[in-house]
Amino acid sequence: MRAAVLSADGALALETIPVPRPGPGEALIRVQAVGVCHTDLHVLKGEVGFPMPCVLGHEVSGTVVATGDVGPAGPEAFQPGDRVVGGFIMPCTECAACLAGRDDLCERFFSMNRLAGTLYDGRTRLARADGTPLAMYSMAALAEYCVCPVSGLARLPENLPFENSAILGCAAMTAYGAVTRAGGIGSGMTIAVVATGGIGMSVVQIARSLGASQVIAVDVSAEKLELARTLGATDTVDVRDGDVVAAVRGLTGGRGVDVAFEALGRPETFEQALRMLADGGTLVAIGIAAGASTASIEITPLVRRSQRIIGSYGARTRVDLPAVVALAAAGGFDLERAVTRRYSLEEAPNAFADLAAGRITGRAIVVPS
Repeated sequence: MRAAVLSADGALALETIPVPRPGPGEALIRVQAVGVCHTDLHVLKGEVGFPMPCVLGHEVSGTVVATGDVGPAGPEAFQPGDRVVGGFIMPCTECAACLAGRDDLCERFFSMNRLAGTLYDGRTRLARADGTPLAMYSMAALAEYCVCPVSGLARLPENLPFENSAILGCAAMTAYGAVTRAGGIGSGMTIAVVATGGIGMSVVQIARSLGASQVIAVDVSAEKLELARTLGATDTVDVRDGDVVAAVRGLTGGRGVDVAFEALGRPETFEQALRMLADGGTLVAIGIAAGASTASIEITPLVRRSQRIIGSYGARTRVDLPAVVALAAAGGFDLERAVTRRYSLEEAPNAFADLAAGRITGRAIVVPS
């Protein structure tokens, strides 16, 4: 099969490698599409440490081709031919966090996949033709086939488009976890979304679908802000126009927002988002920062105004990924407008170059075939 391999020198190039085989509790997926995400870009740029050589790609749609030993067959067992989407957090189902229902804190996912680039038997499923192991970032979907633990999969109904649905596994699932679990968004609440990339744009959609009355999108791109409006933002703030905190607070009558979502991972935007909060408000940090970035926090206002800061990394895959798929199937998440660009597998390096340069509005996908 063809795969986009990231070498130790930072070069991303197409290679022909053996098709992987699924182990117990895993499925081999014929990839229909994979999302182009900033988290992969952080690895590509060396801002987040990860073993190399490797294959990136952590939100996927595709068809089950084969399964390893998944135990006794039942109504929930995946079969060849099933349409699926894969979530980037692939819970091991056995660690203390998974047993407590906290897939987003899966100990083995972070220690074995995110740090070592393997699945949960300590081995990668990928190798070059000469036998050199290739680390896996999640299911390593920047390829024609990938292997994913079945715990990270959800069925994709026929009424959802195959290719665009790839973004449900990270952009939408991450936003869903942030909005429902960390932010607790409900009817009548006001929010600000700082940075409207793929995840920020998903927060806009999901918050509106769950009843947020005011959704303020904040970005430096007029094009992104226009798309945010079409996806549900009630107001927009262009960073280039001046004091963004004052602008957001002005749009709320000086009160501030109930919840601010920071979806970029930069110290300055983190600090701005905190200052946008109303008394009792919550800052939900979603963006992954480069390296060991830190932000300054004024302690006294945080205490006196009973504000909260909470991190949100993805969602609880086994429960939340099917919920995200159902939301999209019911029309609560516009996949057609959310996906704005497509690339071939050969064009994967161009896709990440465009992402780094800010040329992608919404979410882009790579389509292998």
